[in-house]
Amino acid sequence: MVDVPGPRAASAGPEGTRATLSRRNVLRASMASAAVLLGGGALTGCGSAAAAGDPGTVRLWDPFSGADGALLDELVETARPDMPGTGIERTVLEWGTPYYTKLAMASAGGRGPDVAVSHMSRLAGYAPLGLLDPWDTELLAEFGVRESDFAGAVWSRTRYRDRTYAVPLDTHPFIVFFHPETAGKAGLLTDGGDLDQEAFSSPERFLEAGRELARASGKQGVAFGYVNDTAQGWRLFYGLYRQTGNDFALPEGGPVKADADAMAEVIAFMQKLVDGRTNPDRLDYPAAIAAFTNRQTGMILSGEWELGTFRTADPKVGAAPFPTVFGTPAVYADSHSFVLPRRPDPSEAHRRRTHQAVAAILKAGQVWAKAGHIPAYQPVTRTRAYARLEPQARYVKAADHVVLDPAVWFAGAGSGFQNSMSQVLQQAVLDGLSPDRAARAMIERIDTALSQPSPA
Repeated sequence: MVDVPGPRAASAGPEGTRATLSRRNVLRASMASAAVLLGGGALTGCGSAAAAGDPGTVRLWDPFSGADGALLDELVETARPDMPGTGIERTVLEWGTPYYTKLAMASAGGRGPDVAVSHMSRLAGYAPLGLLDPWDTELLAEFGVRESDFAGAVWSRTRYRDRTYAVPLDTHPFIVFFHPETAGKAGLLTDGGDLDQEAFSSPERFLEAGRELARASGKQGVAFGYVNDTAQGWRLFYGLYRQTGNDFALPEGGPVKADADAMAEVIAFMQKLVDGRTNPDRLDYPAAIAAFTNRQTGMILSGEWELGTFRTADPKVGAAPFPTVFGTPAVYADSHSFVLPRRPDPSEAHRRRTHQAVAAILKAGQVWAKAGHIPAYQPVTRTRAYARLEPQARYVKAADHVVLDPAVWFAGAGSGFQNSMSQVLQQAVLDGLSPDRAARAMIERIDTALSQPSPA
């Protein structure tokens, strides 16, 4: 994925004025972003600013290596005709704490790249600190990219104090994959080959569907890898909790306002889902992947980013949005987005070039869809070419109901918060901690995070 800088001549603060960062503020922002926001981890050195050089080159930081990195190169090449005279120079950095630490440090010092890729869920920890410049939405519109081109559930998270600080490239939801032959034999498919969502529309029906999958395969039903994982437990829990019609109210300083009974209900369902009877119980992430690819299970709860792995094992693998188990449609997700690291004196001409490049990349999103990600720029997903993608076109509707991590500075992809929540959930699912005690433990940990002063 590629991020591109916006067109403001000066770094804009919350009200559009130039943000002034003193040496003390730079250090505070850097330390807060690296240590608190990222849950600790050693600071890595910041590279020098996207140095002066070819004015036609837009410099990008991203965390994509391997197959995704190669696909990003293809995406940029496909977009090239729509950004004449512009080249994209990628710097690939290690995903996780090292990436977000370096991005925070470079942005705080005004020495970052022209653009960078960031998970949308991390925006609440960057924009309020003055680490990002806002996008010029009028300039984006000039190049054919408008707010109306994105799902409201995704675009709503791009804003901070009435300014747009992120442009989403994709939505990557937590969904279900299944082997069509097994699901068909179990009677869980519609006439059109889609997953019968009604068969999974309550906790009881979901569990029964798992039993049907187990009978159809002669093995086990639904795989879920959560043991010692820093995010999977939270992804499943939060999507289901939002399906109950509840969310967390997270006032600064606390305490959190949450429905502990609904939380316990979700946790109790998670316990039954992996009780070792119909479905395997003690799977870590790789073991769950192996169980599904080896057809030891008929279904897996996973992120769409595993499409390539599953399709290699089963070219006809099926996929669907995560079923609505608790009444309210909600699908846990995040979004790879383009952000503009703070620059003290950005060139208007170069910012214009960057906006044009990002717009071109978004319009070439059909290429990125090969990885399983749902292009955020919806004109792509409305094409006949996208409708022919299997199984991507069958779960594209998940983007209409996505829920991202709570918009607080300590949450988001790769955060210590996700890990902390997953630890409690593992105690409940694996070690038998009662659902009500697990819910209280999660609330206590959230209150602890809220009691810490925001670095903004």
